[in-house]
Amino acid sequence: MTAAVLAACGGGGGGGGGGGPADAGDTTAPSPSPVTPPAPEPSPAPSPAPAPAPIPAPPPAPAPAPDRHAAARFLTQASFGPNDASIQRVQALGYAGWIDEQFATPASSHVANWDALTAMLRTANASAWAGQDGVFNSFWRTAVTGDDQLRQRVAFALSEIMVISMQDTFVGNDPRAVAHYLDMLATRGSGRYRDLLEGVALHPMMGRYLSSLGNRKADTRTGRVPDENFAREVMQLFSIGLYRLNTDGTQQLADGKPIETYGPADITGLARVFTGWSWACPVAPTATNHTCFSTGSVSVSGTSRSDPERSIKPMINYPGMHAPEEKRFLGAVVPANTDGPESLRIALDTLASHPNVAPFISRQLIQRLVSSNPSPGYVRDVAQVFHATGGDLKAVVKALLLHPEARTPTATGGKVREPLLRLTAYFRAFNARSDGGHWRIGNTDDPATRLGQSAFRSPSVFNFFRPGYVQPGSAAAQAGLVAPELQVLHETSAAGYVSYLRSVVFSGVGVVNGAPYNRADVQPDYSAELAIADRPAELVDRLDAKLMHGSMPPALKAEIVAAVASVPIQTHSQAAIDLGKKVRVSSAVLLTLASPEFQVQK
Repeated sequence: MTAAVLAACGGGGGGGGGGGPADAGDTTAPSPSPVTPPAPEPSPAPSPAPAPAPIPAPPPAPAPAPDRHAAARFLTQASFGPNDASIQRVQALGYAGWIDEQFATPASSHVANWDALTAMLRTANASAWAGQDGVFNSFWRTAVTGDDQLRQRVAFALSEIMVISMQDTFVGNDPRAVAHYLDMLATRGSGRYRDLLEGVALHPMMGRYLSSLGNRKADTRTGRVPDENFAREVMQLFSIGLYRLNTDGTQQLADGKPIETYGPADITGLARVFTGWSWACPVAPTATNHTCFSTGSVSVSGTSRSDPERSIKPMINYPGMHAPEEKRFLGAVVPANTDGPESLRIALDTLASHPNVAPFISRQLIQRLVSSNPSPGYVRDVAQVFHATGGDLKAVVKALLLHPEARTPTATGGKVREPLLRLTAYFRAFNARSDGGHWRIGNTDDPATRLGQSAFRSPSVFNFFRPGYVQPGSAAAQAGLVAPELQVLHETSAAGYVSYLRSVVFSGVGVVNGAPYNRADVQPDYSAELAIADRPAELVDRLDAKLMHGSMPPALKAEIVAAVASVPIQTHSQAAIDLGKKVRVSSAVLLTLASPEFQVQK
């Protein structure tokens, strides 16, 4: 493998249980004791000295600070990748303290980043805008340099569960609103699940994507019925899933078959709830005035008016478009003629309180952050926190990151890193910076020449990969294990990933700046590695610590050391020396990033 990669680079050759209830015992009332005559009162005895107060038990010893490798492994799960500063912070605060500090850190703003890029572009062209690139670039900027790493990492995980995609024409044409959707996930993703679900249900971009925006009540004259798209997916993907689950995430069975959580009648009833919702309007809608419903615009005194922020404001309900019929779903009944907001409240309360939500959402968050194949005990423990806290996602995330199964590597634990997260880990490890400040990396969709994945451009509502994906014919499949991220892996994407990385690692990435730099916008900092480029073993040890938290297998380490040592450093000039060192360091980094061992998060 190393020889092939180095050849492409132009390098040298070579190579639990708690206690039960106390016994209640016999409940028969005791017989009264016989009465005896009083004895003569004895002379008082001297009072004994009072017994000394018991010495209070010492407080539990604080957990030892994690070592550097353990902190880096934790950050691989809880952030977009470790760097020296974040490792030191985890060591100083401990895991729980770092989590608390992160959730107290104000959220970064993708909308602000998008607006800043648009303003910069308009200095040269008054009609320019950031477009979809503004969303991609904000993702990279926030993932690599944002202080709120955990909040943004959780938001990214939620964006792969409650999916919208800029591959959809309507959504893709409103990228600033997509940036706002991500901000909403970041803000509500540390609150209660019920509030997150409401934010998702009422966001205009979700309404655009799953056609609940502008969804109308039935019309018997034309045969029109409410659109059922969002009603179906909010159950299947965003809340309860297809089959009834035990608290540990295992399926409940009847006669050996899974029990479905909902049926066609539930979809029909819930679809009626999601009628009458559309754009925010400068004029309050009534039963007869719903002119904003279709376009978000209304004529006032002959002038067309619309809310300029309607794409990012929650949808409002138009009474004249809301289904008046009784609505039945999942055992709940919304009486006839209940208005839209109250119907929505009942629906969201019903979904959020369903017993499936805790294991269904908990398991997916574990998959996105820690492990593709969590044990039933792991899912149960996190789901119990979900239940106990009323769906407090902050508590849920803390529980799943601190769980023993997360903190101790297991044979079947871990997950494949999706392409975007491989690159964020690389950027953070080497303190990459954007010369222009806007991280103009752009679209990375193409699997042949880039990553085969761009943030927020999944091919469908089912994300880039499904949580239950099993790679056909693989050893994992034979072991009964899922590997979601492998759904985007194929021959073209594997080769394209290495080819793209070669360019990024050696030359940087992003829109090329003009004079005096004439180099790619985003550049890593290899200064520490260049200083030890003449010591291959020490160099590879450093990369092991930076990129793999000390887990690089000895055989891989030896292979990379040999490959790096085979790259000559010419000494006839300082320029030649510098070039040789740069090729050595870049080759070592590329070989590490291309290795299967790096691509699997353990």
